[in-house]
Amino acid sequence: MVKRWVVKTSDDTTVQELSRTLGICPVTAGILACRGIDSTASGAQFLAPTLSAMIDPFLLKGVGDAVERLLQALKTGETVCVYGDYDVDGISGTALLVSFLRHVGFTCTYFIPNRFDDGYGLNEGALRQIVASGATLIISVDCGITAISEAVYCRQAGADLIILDHHHPGESIPDAAAVVNPLQPGCRYPFKMLAGVGVAYNLLVALRSCMRRDGLFAAGSVPDLREWLDLVALGTIADVVPLIGQNRMYAFFGLQRLEHGSRTGISALKKSAGITGAVSCGQVGFRLAPRLNAAGRLESAVPGVELLLDRREDVCSLIAGELHTANAERQTIERSILDSAVAMVEGGGTYPACRSIVLASPDWHQGVVGIVASRLVERYHRPTILLAIDDAGNAKGSGRSIPGFHLLEALNVCSGHLERFGGHRYAAGVGLKADSIDGFAASFEAAAGTILGDTELVPLLDIDAEVRPEQVDLALARELQRMEPFGAGNPEPALLMRGVTVLERRIVGDGHLKLRLSAEGKNFNAIAFRQAECATDGLLDIAFFPEENSWNNTTTLQLRIKAIRKGGDNAA
Repeated sequence: MVKRWVVKTSDDTTVQELSRTLGICPVTAGILACRGIDSTASGAQFLAPTLSAMIDPFLLKGVGDAVERLLQALKTGETVCVYGDYDVDGISGTALLVSFLRHVGFTCTYFIPNRFDDGYGLNEGALRQIVASGATLIISVDCGITAISEAVYCRQAGADLIILDHHHPGESIPDAAAVVNPLQPGCRYPFKMLAGVGVAYNLLVALRSCMRRDGLFAAGSVPDLREWLDLVALGTIADVVPLIGQNRMYAFFGLQRLEHGSRTGISALKKSAGITGAVSCGQVGFRLAPRLNAAGRLESAVPGVELLLDRREDVCSLIAGELHTANAERQTIERSILDSAVAMVEGGGTYPACRSIVLASPDWHQGVVGIVASRLVERYHRPTILLAIDDAGNAKGSGRSIPGFHLLEALNVCSGHLERFGGHRYAAGVGLKADSIDGFAASFEAAAGTILGDTELVPLLDIDAEVRPEQVDLALARELQRMEPFGAGNPEPALLMRGVTVLERRIVGDGHLKLRLSAEGKNFNAIAFRQAECATDGLLDIAFFPEENSWNNTTTLQLRIKAIRKGGDNAA
């Protein structure tokens, strides 16, 4: 899909100051300034994160109450049950809490709901089983903020509930022993974009502090919470929360733990995914997380938690193999649904005039439609909802959105057609009767039509800086590496160079372009993945990222091209 290039601009005075005080080139300084990093202190912390800059967890409303209740449970020997979600954030948050609590002496079990039998979030039937098993303290992670009736049940059943969540609360907050969520009213914690596992990590930092205060650790036995940052990074990156502030810190140090840590299950997972050496955000998002997610999408997420908790190499190797197989099955199902959905869009007669996409089929797998909705958004740049219809005439599905269209607000407008829904700006889940789908689709299209014009339906390519050829060298490539890890909220920069000509062109691999470029008398090697169809004659503008390319013990500069257009086009 053709994109509209938008070149960001920054204040020259700020750029010069950052460049001077941080010892970085103006290009890097300009990128930082455009991302809101406009002081020496914030720039230094961004380029070289430190755990000492972690925000005081006691600023999170409810953390103090949660810690005191946990200390009471430890003193009296109560059984604590962690109730997690079935995605990677919930899986890693569950493993984090269970692993640490057991390590410091708690009796701790866990429960992960089945996507198909229990549904999302706290479920009264499941809570009843947990209470019957003897648990008197239940901790939800990555869910629970809307569990009003379930919190009432816990009180009536004599079990205390601690809610750790990061989703938007409703009009009321559950009546629980403690509710910890940076988005709840009255919370003074300044960083509001934690993942569920990030909220859980803050609770553990606060708990360790109080246990140390109370003399509950023997000399030299205070646990090093850095050892659990691999789990925090997994959930934080997989949940696509912005990798800025506290999240950047967790990802930065957590990725190092994923590379060098000794967690048996992580090692087995990396081996099954073919990952050696440094672990990147991309590898977490596209190779590790899908494997952890796969079992929960198709059946049960419990194997993912067991993999992260178990220390036996043979058991972890077996589970990792099972998750690998489940992921391959998920990929096959995903391709089938995607092919079917694309045929519906392109054969339905409404695209490209439509402002939204709502599709449904009895042949689709409920656990995979959300992934396919994301693929359709990438392909058509329309807010998209895909629904799987069961034999009882119920439709359940997931939606994904685009910038400028708040998905949850749109679903509120269409709520008369829905039995249940929830989510946020860019992702949501819905449930409705199959005979309500047409009415819902019409209402959703009307909502999209009032918000999205022709301009909003053209995806943007954000250009972080325009550069001259003499500014692009290995030193710049190495300096931009200091901005890693890249991900949501901190995307890999895209640089613009104008007036480029192609000296050599050849197609390599599976439709990739290998190019030799020239601009203002300086030559560059470049690679453009999956862009073999691009025309490269005449003057061109390129959007690219400079990187080191090592081959035969030699390191050279390579431009990895993100997009190519005819030279002279006006960027917005």
